[in-house]
Amino acid sequence: MDSFVYIMANRYNSTIYVGVTSNLQRRVWEHKSGVNKSSFTYKYNCHKLVYFEQFGDIELAIARDKQIKNWKRERKNKIIENGNPTWDDLAEEWEGF
Repeated sequence: MDSFVYIMANRYNSTIYVGVTSNLQRRVWEHKSGVNKSSFTYKYNCHKLVYFEQFGDIELAIARDKQIKNWKRERKNKIIENGNPTWDDLAEEWEGF
């Protein structure tokens, strides 16, 4: 089963959230719709999917999630900007978004 490490950002790209999931579309929908009103992404309006990586093994995804979370913000910005220099919402064209 595929797993994903992903980064959500707020409107101004000033706050980001790094997460891991086995269902990226469902998880992004949860962030965007505010299902969990007490979550970090709801509190800080992190509704844009700006980065993701796909893994075939959940253990590898969890390890990568921990690795990225330990990075300084500047390094996180660099991996986002390498694949998404304008910080576009990568989920914008998905059905239902």
